[in-house]
Amino acid sequence: MNYTVSKKAKTVIKLLVAVGILFSILGLFSHMGEDNLFQRILVSGLSTSLYFFFIALGAFFFLALMYATETGWYAVIKRVIESVSSYIPYGIGFLVLIFLIITLTNGSHIYTWMDPETVAHDEIIQGKTPYLNKIFFWIRTIVYLGTYYIFWKAFRKRSLEEDKIGGTELHFMNYKRGAKFLVFFAVFSSTQSWDWIMSIDVHWFSTLFGWYTFAGMWCSAMTVLVLFALYLKKNGYLEKINESHIHDLGKWSFALSFLWSYMWFSQYMLIWYADIGEEVIYYQIRIEHFKLLYFGMFFINFFFPMLLLMSRDAKRHAGTLTVIGLIILVGHWLDVYQMVAIGSMGPRASIGFLEIGMLLLMLGIFIHVILNTLASAPIIPKNHPFLDESLHHEI
Repeated sequence: MNYTVSKKAKTVIKLLVAVGILFSILGLFSHMGEDNLFQRILVSGLSTSLYFFFIALGAFFFLALMYATETGWYAVIKRVIESVSSYIPYGIGFLVLIFLIITLTNGSHIYTWMDPETVAHDEIIQGKTPYLNKIFFWIRTIVYLGTYYIFWKAFRKRSLEEDKIGGTELHFMNYKRGAKFLVFFAVFSSTQSWDWIMSIDVHWFSTLFGWYTFAGMWCSAMTVLVLFALYLKKNGYLEKINESHIHDLGKWSFALSFLWSYMWFSQYMLIWYADIGEEVIYYQIRIEHFKLLYFGMFFINFFFPMLLLMSRDAKRHAGTLTVIGLIILVGHWLDVYQMVAIGSMGPRASIGFLEIGMLLLMLGIFIHVILNTLASAPIIPKNHPFLDESLHHEI
């Protein structure tokens, strides 16, 4: 069975895009005359672009992980995972555009290490220039994005070919490529977070930051997979998905919420306990000026999943998973936003029409890409070697 994008889904996408554009315009007018308007636009665009790109990348990581570990239960939802990861090339386009604008404007007060005048008067940044400079930044960024695109394109091509020719050759090729991708991703998932996010707070560093952003990325991706799987099942397209599949997806969202929370607490606790000036500065501005946002974001991402997804029944209940999933996704968007906005704008950062408008606009594009990818191939892979095992999955 092939998925068809319904009129209702198309209407929702158009509504998200229209409201997103309207809110963005209202946001521009509300901040008109402010000297940091251009910076605010770029901050909003960067944080939202990173958020959706990370979700797609997290889904692709999960796909590679399933291949590398020879997992069987996921086969029936493989096309959902592939469709979420299909946003990768679009995410690359948005990120390249924003990085290019920021680079041409000497950092736009976001990456201050790109501004020659700032660097000339800052000894700390000068000590980091062998790594933090425009040329090396772009080399690394191109390597990251190029690697992701090449692997994603090859995985998708082999998956569609497998539907036609069957056998195990393509599967084992993906198995090998999945293991190779995980090696690259083990490095890139941390270094890209240093380059794209941690370098915004250029005087600050954390050895846990890469793991922290990775945990948020993976948790958000699994939550999106849950929501799309439930949406498709409700509309009669994934009848073969049973409660055990939903339970497994729910367990991933539940467990990864704890992983993210553990990373958040570990990073915070170690820096608070050491009380070193160069490290606590990151938390000082967030606690002094954005206490509600910062601790509220942690509360949303930790306590809601812990309290409401603890039981077995909750992980199998579509309504509970949907509500908690939406809460988790909002919480992790707030996390990405605070990392980018507070680090670059300081006390002047805020969430208003512009930020919400950008989020809704990108959300509409994100859903559009995923649903159209779902409609481009059979909703259930035809010749996956583990499909029969997945169809009879019971826990």
